[in-house]
Amino acid sequence: MAYIATIDEGSCIAQGDCAEVAPDVFAVEHSAAVIGTGPDVLLLTAARECPTEAITIVDSETGQQVFP
Repeated sequence: MAYIATIDEGSCIAQGDCAEVAPDVFAVEHSAAVIGTGPDVLLLTAARECPTEAITIVDSETGQQVFP
């Protein structure tokens, strides 16, 4: 599997939990941004830490939404 993360900028409050968990994948300024890739488990962990569920994780092979 290979997961892809996207950010809903309208939901993001730029708290930065995602960047703390996965600094090679997420950066936060006015909103979070995806800046790289990482292991699936790391993407899921970062998404679960987001207080507003602004991070969506999709399986790149099936197109199925994995989180939330």
